[in-house]
Amino acid sequence: MKNVPNIITCLNLFAGCLSCIMTLEYGNYTGAFLFIVLAAVFDFLDGFAARLLKAYSPIGAQLDSLADVISFGLAPGFVVYSFLTVSTSGMEIGSGLPYLAFLIPAFSALRLAKFNIDTRQTSSFLGLPVPANGLFWAALVPALTPLAESDKMLYSALFILLIIVFCLLMVSELPMFSLKFKNYTWKDNRLPYLLILSAIICVACFRLLGISLTIIVYILISSTEYISKRNHAQKK
Repeated sequence: MKNVPNIITCLNLFAGCLSCIMTLEYGNYTGAFLFIVLAAVFDFLDGFAARLLKAYSPIGAQLDSLADVISFGLAPGFVVYSFLTVSTSGMEIGSGLPYLAFLIPAFSALRLAKFNIDTRQTSSFLGLPVPANGLFWAALVPALTPLAESDKMLYSALFILLIIVFCLLMVSELPMFSLKFKNYTWKDNRLPYLLILSAIICVACFRLLGISLTIIVYILISSTEYISKRNHAQKK
């Protein structure tokens, strides 16, 4: 039973590998997105299983990070690389731009390495979590691909800017709340409930793009809460 969480973590990694295949072999961004979502489900379940079975282990923590690098770093990196390869084709300055997509797995690995040795991130996060970043890109590409046909240069520039911003967010010191519930009261879980409500509204209104917008809302809520607490502390 103690190996159950690690088996689930390996399923997370396996789903990430299948996402890469969807992109590289078939150019199927929606399929790649679905496998990244499946990886996120396994990423949640392995922690749940570890708590339920009390099967914590050092190897489990390291395996979880390695799986996340593949599923939420490399897999969305391939999705963005493929998108930029198509959108910059024919541009004289565009030949090297798609490789900027691999900043996503590079910074994801750096973010996870920092997380593993940072004792401050037991109940919340410092910087954008790697799964959130992976889901942002996995949903953004299939959502915007049809629109990008109208102005490839504009969307290529937008993606490059977003790559830089989100990579910096992953390794930033910005406090970000966790979705772990200790109880179900509004007082103790106000921010997670706000995010869940925002996610329902965003997905209902914008469908696939709503997932990426939810991640942006997550960043905005966390930033607002951080600024509010800092200002309150300064007044004291």
